[in-house]
Amino acid sequence: MMLAVTLAEEAEHNLLLPAPADLIWGSIAFVIVALVVGKLAWPTFMEMLDERKTKIEDGLAAAANAKEEMAGEREALADEINNAHREAAQIRNQAKDNAVEIARTAKADAASDAERITSNAQRQIEVDATSAKKALEQQIGTLAVDLAEKIVGAQALDPDISRDVIDRFLDDLEAQNAQLAKAEVKEN
Repeated sequence: MMLAVTLAEEAEHNLLLPAPADLIWGSIAFVIVALVVGKLAWPTFMEMLDERKTKIEDGLAAAANAKEEMAGEREALADEINNAHREAAQIRNQAKDNAVEIARTAKADAASDAERITSNAQRQIEVDATSAKKALEQQIGTLAVDLAEKIVGAQALDPDISRDVIDRFLDDLEAQNAQLAKAEVKEN
């Protein structure tokens, strides 16, 4: 029978609502746990959340600062690269100008050296030609005297007459050389 009474009591009891004693003791335990958690754990939990929030905000601010610094460094690096390109272009242009100036100077020096060498050679040729001409004139004069002695025989020629004969002979040779030179100039 007791079993029947308990089943009847249980049948009257609603499954969704606990027994009044359980409800009271459960509520008291909940309030105690809630107060202990609210007084002891909740401030620590909120403090941890605030610290975490602060760390996240600081991290975001640091990331934003780093991003700004990186953008500034990129601009500075781009400026340095542009300056380096400009400086390299200036150096190339200066090198080209220097090369042109060196080439111009070398050409001018070579031209003046060539002119000097040509002038010296021309003067040397003139000096050699004059000395060769004088030497030839002397040899021709000597040959002429020898020839005249042979023609005249053993007769001795007067030195003044010999000199006059030699001078006339040389004048005739110079006239012939002048005519040959004019003829060569006309041919060229």
